[in-house]
Amino acid sequence: MPKRSKKVTVSRSGRAVTRGSRSARKAAPARAGQGSVAEEVRGALAWLEQKSTQRDRDNLQRFGITASQAFGVSMANVQVLAKQLGKSHELAAALWETGAYEARLLTSFVDEPARVTPAQMDRWCRDFDNWAVCDTVCFHLFDRTPHAFAKVTKWSRARDEFVKRAAFALLASLAGHDKSSDDTPFLEGLRLVEAAATDERNFVKKAVSWALLRIGGRNVALNAASLGVAQRLCDAPEAVARSVGKAALRELNKPALRRRFAEARGTRGAVEPTKRQRK
Repeated sequence: MPKRSKKVTVSRSGRAVTRGSRSARKAAPARAGQGSVAEEVRGALAWLEQKSTQRDRDNLQRFGITASQAFGVSMANVQVLAKQLGKSHELAAALWETGAYEARLLTSFVDEPARVTPAQMDRWCRDFDNWAVCDTVCFHLFDRTPHAFAKVTKWSRARDEFVKRAAFALLASLAGHDKSSDDTPFLEGLRLVEAAATDERNFVKKAVSWALLRIGGRNVALNAASLGVAQRLCDAPEAVARSVGKAALRELNKPALRRRFAEARGTRGAVEPTKRQRK
């Protein structure tokens, strides 16, 4: 397995450089089955370096993405490479170990959800050091594993900012992608949202809000439950909780969302807001 310090370094200009990069610039895009995992990793890093641009490096700072090792490659190109590589649990593990920002984004599309273990999820979660890797891994990989809800509960109690963010980014992802679960785990998720809404840290606060809105948009019953949480947060003594609650009331009462629920139930005005909710 390639060592992080030997695969990618960062020049003084901030550009990521791979070992043997002069010849790598001319290399063809890596593809699954081209050789050993180490060779595929080297090919993938060379491809990423070739696709790097100043604009994409500038965008990292623009969007508040703090990555110590980054090429500067758009998400669209990361996904292009992922399609060329195909699915491989072993390759995903090796790409993660490089520590490179885009390589870690790549793992979200390359790894095999059925082979992801709870221990792997914990290890990767502890490595999260920016919101983009956290959210991408949760949104495209972790929410497809059978361990997702258990990790939401566990990580919601964490002290680390990005681990705790992962809990609610994962919960939001499940609310949007899980088509088989009933309301029970999402009602439990709302309890976790309400408990975490007093966390003033920016990346946690935004993920908590995201989860609340995604659960509230799932169906009529969860919309009502989410509105109840939002109302209680509006009365909380903490300013951050009140902010989360007020924003949620606005979003969860939007006419488009209410029309969608009404159409789903076959009646108009099926989710009529209360007087308090209209304020």
